[in-house]
Formats: sequence, structure tokens, C-alpha cells
Amino acid sequence: MAAKDLYEKDFYKVLGVDKKAATDEIKKKYRALARDLHPDKTKGDAAKEEKFKAVSEAYEILSDAKKRADYDEARSLFERGGFQGGDFHDVFGGGNPQDIFASLFGGAVRRGPRKGQDLQTEATITFRESVFGTTLDLRLATDRGQAQNISARVPTGVNDGAKIRVKGKGAAGEAGPGDLFIQLHVKPHPIFSRKGENLTITLPVTFAEAALGADIKVPTMAGDDVTVRIAPGTPNGRTLRVKGRGIVKGSTTGDLLVTVEVQVPQRVDGKALDALKTFAEETASEDVRSDFVSKAKI
Repeated sequence: MAAKDLYEKDFYKVLGVDKKAATDEIKKKYRALARDLHPDKTKGDAAKEEKFKAVSEAYEILSDAKKRADYDEARSLFERGGFQGGDFHDVFGGGNPQDIFASLFGGAVRRGPRKGQDLQTEATITFRESVFGTTLDLRLATDRGQAQNISARVPTGVNDGAKIRVKGKGAAGEAGPGDLFIQLHVKPHPIFSRKGENLTITLPVTFAEAALGADIKVPTMAGDDVTVRIAPGTPNGRTLRVKGRGIVKGSTTGDLLVTVEVQVPQRVDGKALDALKTFAEETASEDVRSDFVSKAKI
């Protein structure tokens, strides 16, 4: 591809976004287009497959801050009359436009045989799969409209939005096929979340357990339980750490962070009500708001 062919393309128009669009807007627009134009959905529609490739190419440039800035500068010069005379030398310090674009876009512009275009797709995995890793089995259409089965290994501890590369599974090219990039979306878990390499969980406890102390079993992502000790007088929101029960990523192992959430009964009656009234009477002299008002005036 000649340099001229690259900078003549209006990638903003391809994606249907304004030139001042924020990165998040570009990402959102690309995802919507990719879902509609993905070869699995268009099933051999050559025009839509070409549109999918164009959208992917545009997103590759506009989603990268440096590439986007270089592209905008190049487009500005082109729209003012191309890379000729002083403009080109003043901005880029002289040189061949072909070589400059090869530098700007990481080798996207080349002389001679070209490697096939990189392709992008998306996949959704469960939270558990993001923690322990998994193997994706995808069925995608090639640039010739044929279906191919692709197996991709997802490593342990991947984050939502991470990309994995499958070498040689992109579009065909004279110098060999490009690569396939898979952007991962992780489904939220009903109980567990993550903070870095640590797993987090909120543990409901009763008022009595928080006040008197208790040993409580807590589930882990591995499927077994661990026992955490709630000390007498544990306040709501306190976080307890269980070492080594987080995400294993390389040589690093995170912890399990257990946050205590004291449950207040919605209804108290009978002996429990009598006991609670007695408790209130016995602790009436304790002023938990002694400096509350004074602090508000600071």
C-alpha cells in the first residue's frame, strides 16, 4: 500500500464519528459496527466483509493516541495540498513520505509484499474463566468467505477489555497472514469482584456475630471454603484479608479481601425484642455521637 492510499482514507468517516470524538465514543461506535458487520453474522456478504475490514483498520489507528495524532497531522497536510514542499519538511524534518508513514504507523506502509491485515473480533467469558483461564473455540469467516475454527488460549487473570493475539489467523497476504486480535469482555460475578490481583467479596453477618464475634465460613473461587474469624465488636465495612486466595498471575498470587456487612434485622419481636430493649437500657450511658456535632462545625 502506498503512503498516499493510507492518508487519503478518512477513518473518521469510516467509523461515522466526528474528528473531535473522544476515545470512548470511538470505541463504542466500533463495537456497534463490528457486531453488525462481523463475518459470522454477515455470512459471506462480500461488501459487508470489506466494510468490516475497513472499520477494523480505522479503529486500529484512531484507538491509539499516538497513531491518531500522527494520522491527524498527516491528513491535515494532505488536505492542504499533500506532502509537498515546505510543509512536509517543516513538520517531519524531511525524508520520503513512504518512509515517514512506515515509521508513523508501525510498518503499516511497506514496499514489496505485504503481510495480511490483522483482524479483530470480540468474545465474552465468565468471571471464573477470567480468573483461571480458558480456551476459546471460535468459528470465524476468512477473507475469502470460508468458515474456519480457531482455538485461542485465554491466560489466567485477564481483565475485562484485555486483548489476546492469535498469530497467523488474520487476513491472507503475499508475505503471510496477519494476526487475529480478540477483545475480551468479562461477565460480572454475583458474589466475587477483583481489585488488581486480589479477589473481593462482601460477607453478610448478623448484629450478634459482629458484636460477640464468630467464626464464619466464606466461599472461595477455588470451590472450597475458608474460615474467617470475626472479632467481637467488628464494625460494618471492616475488611479482612485471606492470604493467597486471590488470582494467580505469573509469579504473583493475590489475596481474598472479605468486607464485613452487618445486617440490621427488619423486624424484631418476642424475646429478641425484649433482649434488645434490655441491651439498649444497659448501654444507654454510651454516647457514640459525643463529638459528632462539634466535628460538623469544623
